[in-house]
Formats: sequence, C-alpha cells, structure tokens
Amino acid sequence: MGWFEAIVLGVVQGLTEFLPISSSAHVSIVGQLLFEGRDPGAAFTAVTQLGTETAVLVYFRRDIARIITQWFGSLRGTVDRSDPDARMGWLVILGSVPIVVLGLLFQDAIDTSLRNLWITVAMLAGVAIFLAVADRMASDNTRDLTRLTWRDGVLFGLFQAAALIPGVSRSGATISGGLFLGYTREAATRYAFLLAIPAVFGSGIYKLKDIGADESAAWGPTIVATILAFFIGYAVIAWLLRYISTHNFRIFVLYRLILAAVVAVLILTGALQA
Repeated sequence: MGWFEAIVLGVVQGLTEFLPISSSAHVSIVGQLLFEGRDPGAAFTAVTQLGTETAVLVYFRRDIARIITQWFGSLRGTVDRSDPDARMGWLVILGSVPIVVLGLLFQDAIDTSLRNLWITVAMLAGVAIFLAVADRMASDNTRDLTRLTWRDGVLFGLFQAAALIPGVSRSGATISGGLFLGYTREAATRYAFLLAIPAVFGSGIYKLKDIGADESAAWGPTIVATILAFFIGYAVIAWLLRYISTHNFRIFVLYRLILAAVVAVLILTGALQA
C-alpha cells in the first residue's frame, strides 16, 4: 500500500464510519479498485477505525468523562447504581458483550469468507430495507436514553454484532435496532456511537499485531490513513447529529440500494472480484 492509496482509504474510512452505509464495505470496494482486485484486509480496516473511534472520544469527551466517573462511583458505592450515567456505563459494557463473543467465535470467517463482495452486496441491500422500515416507524418514537433498559442494552448489542459482516454497517444496524425499539433517531444514534467504543478499540488494538505482516498494510500508510480518518470522522459526527435532528434516513437507504446495484454490476463485468 502506497501513500496515495492510504490517503484515499483514510478519507473513505472517515467519511463512512458513522453514516449508516458501512465503512468496511467502502474500504473493501475502494481498496479492490485501487489494488487491482486485492482487498486491503481486515487488519487495515480495524486499525484505521481506531482513528474514527478516537473522534468519538474527543467529540463526546464530556459525556464519556461523566459516565466513567459515575460508573466508578457506583463501584465504590459513592454513587447510586440507578444514576443515569452510572447505568449508561453498565449498559455500554453489557451491550458490548455480543460483538466480543461473536467476533472471537467467528474470527476466521470475518477475516476471509464473509469479506466476499456478493455477501457485501446482499447486506447493503438487505440492511437498506431494514433501515427504511425502522425509519418509517421512527416518526412516532419518543424514548430517549434515560429510558434505556437492560433488555434493550443487550438487544442494541446484538444489532451491533451484525456489523461483523461487511456491508451491514455498525451504525446502520444499531440505529435501526434502536428505532425498532422505540427510541428517537438522536437517542439511537448517540447510543450507537457510545456502544461502538469498546468494540472498535478492542478490535483495532487486537489487529495491531497484523499490521506489517499483511503485504497490503504497512505501518506508515496505516498511520496516515488512521490520522485522516480521525479528523474527517470528527466532522462527520458533528454533521450527522445536526442532520438527523431535522431529517430522516431516507437518503442513506437510497444510497445503499444504489451502491449495492453498482457493486453487483462491477462484479458481473469483472471490474471487481467477489
């Protein structure tokens, strides 16, 4: 991987990580176009996500600091466990369990067979329909994060775990699940961002050992891509939270369906290798 390819993929990662359109699908597709049919690899994707997730830490730093403080206080007994921030800390931990367990169980498939582009096409189109139905229901949703239950915390985590399959989208699956559970667009999106922190950092740090060993992902280009992903990802978070306060997710549904069709054509014509 050269510097130009790293810059392009870092920009792609930053632009797509938080939008419900699947960053892993975009990195895989663009990577294949850049590398003559070769996938940039699961390690490169996981590590560059450290950049975008660091953007979450910075953007929500006050919320995260408050949650951590109250959570530790609940452990020491100085804060009641019913405190909203303390509960959020426990809910993020609980909601992270499904993706950790399933990620370890299906690690080999995630790195190999599930990266088949026909699977990506199916997930892009399938989750688009799922998101469209959930978004249609969201106009009547009133629940905010203060009403997040333990059951819903686990269900959010199961929806997030579906994003282990490229093309699903971590934010797309988690937000759609939240909308089906009756949460507002903003509440579902905020929790999706918070819930992703342990999973993405865990995956990215675990995959650090594979950088350099993978012929398409050297340390230098990977670091450049990760830094770019941070700055662009930060801007996308700010934009998305403003956007969903007055808009629905229809534009992302249409984009996913169009992208699925384009990728299918590219595979059939031989421009991409499944």
